[in-house]
Amino acid sequence: MASWSAKRREQPVESERAEDTATEVFVAHRNLLFTVAYEMLGSAADAEDVLQETWLRWAGVDLGTVRDQRAYLVRITTRQALSRLRTLGRRKESYVGPWLPEPLLTAPDVAEDIELAESVSMAMLLVLETLAPTERAVFVLREVFDLGYDEIADAVGKSPAAVRQIAHRARAHVAARRPRGAVTPAETRVALDAFQRAAETGDLQGLLDILAPDVVFLGDGGGIKQAVPRPVVGADKVGRLLAAGLGRIAAMGSLLPAHVNGHPALILREGDQEGRDGTIDTVLAMRVDDGLITGLYAVRNPQKLSHMREENALRR
Repeated sequence: MASWSAKRREQPVESERAEDTATEVFVAHRNLLFTVAYEMLGSAADAEDVLQETWLRWAGVDLGTVRDQRAYLVRITTRQALSRLRTLGRRKESYVGPWLPEPLLTAPDVAEDIELAESVSMAMLLVLETLAPTERAVFVLREVFDLGYDEIADAVGKSPAAVRQIAHRARAHVAARRPRGAVTPAETRVALDAFQRAAETGDLQGLLDILAPDVVFLGDGGGIKQAVPRPVVGADKVGRLLAAGLGRIAAMGSLLPAHVNGHPALILREGDQEGRDGTIDTVLAMRVDDGLITGLYAVRNPQKLSHMREENALRR
């Protein structure tokens, strides 16, 4: 039998091994957890904070008592995100102008998973904003990540029967408001190229040709950068707004294509005619249906552009 002093020497080793294992498991699921938190919050910065909180709680868990590590981590993340989502709701009440989700520079492979790309698109995140916090959590965990009702019930603190009812209600709510259908990256790319050519030259007719009659333009400056104070609706109004605004910006900098939230988009950079090192002025995401642009989402608030510096890996 080992002496008491030998046991004392073994304990730190065992503790280090447990910490290493906890770290490995967390890192293996990090991209999944970030995606869960981001889809629930629409804020990359808040999703990162949720991951920090998740790690602090995970590090204190006795792994020997955990049967399903992935489900356990998702449960912690969901609970932390729900708490933060309620705080965000109060914060948005005092937000200056329209609120848009924080855009993410995403790896091209995100677009290959059409369901994932659709779920993190600007258009879908705005639909998710219309759900109550628990409804949003249940919808995301069930429809995007395909978790079982029992797992979701543990995560949101409801019974499985209640979760089924919430899921049904959330699906009906989203179905009535969601974008018309999934769009392939190729379809969006064609519309984006036509849009970029028209915007760079200030070609009003070219813009009108690619805009749907009921197109909606939303701008988010957060009271820091100038942006439209309310939605602009209709091809003629949106076309004239863009022909003037984008033409001026293109003359001062560059319009560069990128993958944002799993879809082709444009990044407007100031003072960078040739390279990619200029300051980001605007991230312009879009929604395309039947070959025409039905939604334009311009994020100018610099506090929301920090996750546009490097690609984010999203996973289901």
